[in-house]
Amino acid sequence: MHGPASSGWLLVALCAATGVYCLLRMRSGVEEQRSAAGGEALLGFGMAAMAVPAAVFTPPAWVWPGYAVVFGAAGLRALWAARSGRHHLHHLVGAAAMVYMAVAMTGSPAHAHAHGTSGTPVLTGALLLYFTGYVLLAGVRLIPVVAVAGGGAGGAPVPAPPGGGPGAGGRVASGWGDRPELARACRLSMAIGMLAMLLPL
Repeated sequence: MHGPASSGWLLVALCAATGVYCLLRMRSGVEEQRSAAGGEALLGFGMAAMAVPAAVFTPPAWVWPGYAVVFGAAGLRALWAARSGRHHLHHLVGAAAMVYMAVAMTGSPAHAHAHGTSGTPVLTGALLLYFTGYVLLAGVRLIPVVAVAGGGAGGAPVPAPPGGGPGAGGRVASGWGDRPELARACRLSMAIGMLAMLLPL
């Protein structure tokens, strides 16, 4: 996780910006957005803090068990919330990845963090496969869909509405924080950040 300073700071910036956007989404009038945004903000800020280059700041040993506890609790909350929506399972995997990285940092000497010797290859590989698949799928979902006007052949292609159309129950997303493509881009950014953090393990 603590790699070269330049890439470390880029990762800090990406994760922190994502965390800030998720905090703004917590002001949404849509309940589903609010419930997901809190966990995503915690994940973004946690990843940003974990990605700070070791040359700048090496946290004390007690920080990593604290991370494991906080993200373990976030994982339990995501598991409970998964009863009402499958997308919370992704939050569960993200929280589990954070617990895994925190445990790996706890059980390793400080110099091992930069050399990629602190993780379990099977778990690291499984998480890398999951987040790689998620990044590819989320990237495809962000490609604008072109609808055909009138639904018939030969009609002029019309871009889909930027807000993604009506939400559940026919409701149209009201604010920029409620736009589904922005929420997807936020999750895509965090998944890319997670891949960057898992690779050195």
